[in-house]
Amino acid sequence: MSMRTGRATRAGQYLALTGYLVFLAFPFLWLISTAFKPARELGSLHPTWIPRHPTLDNFRQAFDEQPLLQAAGNSLLAAVSAGVICVLIATPMAYVMARHRGKLSAAATGWVVVSQAFPFVLLIIPLFLILKNLHLINSLAGLIMVYVVWSLPFALWMLVGYVRAVPAELEEAASVDGAGRLRTLVSVTAPLLTPGIVATALFAFITAWNEFFFALVLLKTPEKQTLPVVLTHFIGAEGAADLGPLAAAAFLATLPSLLLFALIQRRITGGMLAGAVKS
Repeated sequence: MSMRTGRATRAGQYLALTGYLVFLAFPFLWLISTAFKPARELGSLHPTWIPRHPTLDNFRQAFDEQPLLQAAGNSLLAAVSAGVICVLIATPMAYVMARHRGKLSAAATGWVVVSQAFPFVLLIIPLFLILKNLHLINSLAGLIMVYVVWSLPFALWMLVGYVRAVPAELEEAASVDGAGRLRTLVSVTAPLLTPGIVATALFAFITAWNEFFFALVLLKTPEKQTLPVVLTHFIGAEGAADLGPLAAAAFLATLPSLLLFALIQRRITGGMLAGAVKS
């Protein structure tokens, strides 16, 4: 009886997981289908999943109408820079907060969590004034600074958890063997933190790549606008969307995040015990 109950529970779990995956995949699959449909099928009263006459005209039109490559380059520069800078700042801070616990560390951790509750609208005016005084309005450098500040609290919170998961006994054992603090951090702690660092960098990258509001407010020159902002140009003044080119451009905009995750997902899930074995 218990075996049947266990099988039924497992089957229900798989069914729920399948339904959740379908729910997540539906918008992306519909986006791909729309991107390859000709204008006649887009206006059909009986839409289909698979285009009857697939075409690349939407992609050609999207590149002809908007500077997608330039916008993608701006987004890539901002996202990569924000991810790298965020990790470089958050990693040593997370180590100190995790290894030296106290009232100050607890207060900092609490502030990190509370800061995530602040809405964009509440922050945009003071950020705009600060960047204006620094002469960083309408510049990618100013936007990168904003992305780093916005991603840093959550990145720090993530890395603190990863550092605390690394047994302090490993560092103590390395110290007993004669390794100094720097050698211990580089040879023992850093390899164990690699999955966390990669995950944090990926979080900061995706956050910056998809961000729209800050880029819309802070960037005025069309040559400096990021990809999410340029995608809105496919929507007319009266709210009518150029659906085919918009779907094609949006599909291309999702590819970097998907490819990046596919390339590094093994680095995130694998190597969790790398460096834990003495050589």
